[in-house]
Amino acid sequence: MSLLHPESPSRCLQLALLMGLSFSLPGVSAQEQPEPLRALLIAGGCCHDYPGQHKVLSEGIQARSRVRVDVVWTDDRSTQPPLPLYANAGWAEGYDVIIHDECAANEKDPKVLERILAVHQTIPAVHLHCAMHSFRTGSDDWFKHLGLQSTGHGPQQPIEVHFIQPDHPITQPLKDWVTIREELYNNVKLFDAEPLATGKQILRRNGEQRVVEHVVAWVNQKQGAPSFSMTLGHNTETVADPRYLDLVTRGLLWACSKLEDAYLQSYEGPSKVILVEKSAAPKVSVTKPAHKPRRTQLWLKSSPAVVRMADFPGWRWMAILRLDGVPMAHRSHNGFNSVLRSL
Repeated sequence: MSLLHPESPSRCLQLALLMGLSFSLPGVSAQEQPEPLRALLIAGGCCHDYPGQHKVLSEGIQARSRVRVDVVWTDDRSTQPPLPLYANAGWAEGYDVIIHDECAANEKDPKVLERILAVHQTIPAVHLHCAMHSFRTGSDDWFKHLGLQSTGHGPQQPIEVHFIQPDHPITQPLKDWVTIREELYNNVKLFDAEPLATGKQILRRNGEQRVVEHVVAWVNQKQGAPSFSMTLGHNTETVADPRYLDLVTRGLLWACSKLEDAYLQSYEGPSKVILVEKSAAPKVSVTKPAHKPRRTQLWLKSSPAVVRMADFPGWRWMAILRLDGVPMAHRSHNGFNSVLRSL
C-alpha cells in the first residue's frame, strides 16, 4: 500500500520529509533569525555635532548588524550635559550593550561613575571619541575601565590608521586607511588595553616635521564585561565613513560575543530616540565693543602655560593657549579652529 496518496496536495512536502530533504515555504527562512541585540547609544555634550552623529551612528550600526540601537542624547553643549538616566542604578536594564559617545569632562560625581561602572561589570561597552575624556572624578576608575587614559589631542590633521593586530576577529577583514582632518588623542597611561590599531599624524610647523603616533582602537577584557574603544570620530564626516562604521560595528559585536554571520545582517525593525533638552542656564551678559577690534582683548596670568580669554563680536568665547610664550591655537564656541600667526 502506498504511503502517499497520489492526489494529495501535500505530496511534494511528504516526499521531501521522507527523503530527509530541507523544504522551505515562501517567505519563511530555513533557519530562524536570532533575536536582535539591544544597544543603547548615549550622546551629547561639548564640542561635537551630536545632532548629526547620533543618527549616523545608530543608522550605520543597524545597517550592518542585527542590532537595535536606541538613543538617549542631549542638545546641551556643555562639559556637564544633563544625562538623568545615570541617576538610576538600573539605567541599563534591558540592554545587551552600551555605546558611550558622551562628552562630559566635568561630570565629576563619583556616585554617577559608580553606577556606570557597576553596570559594566556585566554589560559590554563601546566607547567612542570624547567618552575617553569624560567622568574625570579625580580617580583613575574610568580610565581603568576603558583600559587606557587620554588627556588631550593635537591639531586636526589626517590620521594614518594602521591595524597592528590584523588577525584579531574585529580587524581581520579590515584594511588600513587615512582619515580626513581628525583629532589624534594622546595615550598617557596604558592599563589593561589590548591595542588593535594605531594612528599617526605628520605635523609640520616652522619648517620642521614631527611624527606623532598613538593607539586609537583597543579592547579590554579585564574590567568586568568586555569593551571596545576608539578615539577617532571628532567630525561627522569621519563617523559616516563606512570604514569607521565597519570597525565600530565589529567591535560592538565582538564585545557581545556575537561577531558571527547571523548578526552581520541588517536590522530593519523599530528603535527609539529620546532627546534630553538642555537645562535652562543663567544668561551671562557680555559687553562687546562698538566696533570689531583689530587685535584680541587679552586677560593674562603670569604662568608658563596660560589660558587667555578674548571676546569678539559674534563669538561667544575664545580660549588662546600659550606655552612658553609661543601662541598655539584658539577655538571659538561655535567650533572654528585656527592657529594664531602673531599676537
